[in-house]
Amino acid sequence: MTTPSPAAPPSTPAGEAGRPSADRRPRTGNRNWYSASAAAFRWLHIYLSMLSFAGVLFFAATGVTLNHPSWFGGQTQVLHDYRGQIPLELLREESDDETDEELTDDSVQRLEVAEMLRANHQLRGAVKEFEIDEFECLVFFKGPGYAADAAVDRETGAYVLTEAVTGPVAIMNDLHKGRDSGAGWSWVIDLSAVLMILMSVSGFGLLFYLRKRRRSGIVTAVLATLAMLAVWYWWVP
Repeated sequence: MTTPSPAAPPSTPAGEAGRPSADRRPRTGNRNWYSASAAAFRWLHIYLSMLSFAGVLFFAATGVTLNHPSWFGGQTQVLHDYRGQIPLELLREESDDETDEELTDDSVQRLEVAEMLRANHQLRGAVKEFEIDEFECLVFFKGPGYAADAAVDRETGAYVLTEAVTGPVAIMNDLHKGRDSGAGWSWVIDLSAVLMILMSVSGFGLLFYLRKRRRSGIVTAVLATLAMLAVWYWWVP
C-alpha cells in the first residue's frame, strides 16, 4: 500500500518570492517620522528643563516664602534714621535781585541731590520718585527688599532720611514679584515664564509617545487641572 505524497505548496509567481504581502509590509516612512519626532520631543524637553532649572527652582521656592512670609522672617525690617544737610545752591537758584532767591521746581538739581544722599549714607536702589513743592523735596529710593525716603527742607537744606532694610527672604519675594527690580530682572521673569511654558508643552507632547503611560498621564493632567479650577471656584473669595 502506497502512502500519498504531501500536497505541494501553491506556486508563487516569479518575482514575488520572499516579498511580504502589502498588509504586512512595514511603513518605513511613518516609522522614521515617529522615531524622529519622539527623539525631537525628548531632546527639547531635556534641554528646556535644564535651561529653566534655576528659574523653576527659584520661583517655586519663593512661591512658598511669598505665600507664608512669617514662616521665614520675610516681614522683618531694620530701620535706620539719618539727618544731614544739603547745600542750598542745589535746592534754589539766585534771582536777578541779589537779595532774593527763587524756589522753583526747575531750580532743584535732582541728580546732584539724589547722588549726595546716596553717597552720604551708602543708599541702594534706584530713585523711584522725586517730588518737589515750595517747601521741601521728597526723594524715594526703592529696590528689592529695600526702601529709603528722604525729606529735604528747601529753606534750610536740612534733611531727614529713613532707611528700611530687610533680609534675603524679603529680597527674594520682591524679585519673585518683580517689585522695584529694574528692566533687566523683568526680562529674566519673562524669559523664565516662556521657558516654563515650553517645558510644560514639550513634556505633555512627550507623553503621547509613551504608550503604556499615555492614558494615565493625560487623566492625571486633566484631574490636576480640574482640581485647581475647583479650588479657585469654591474656595477663593
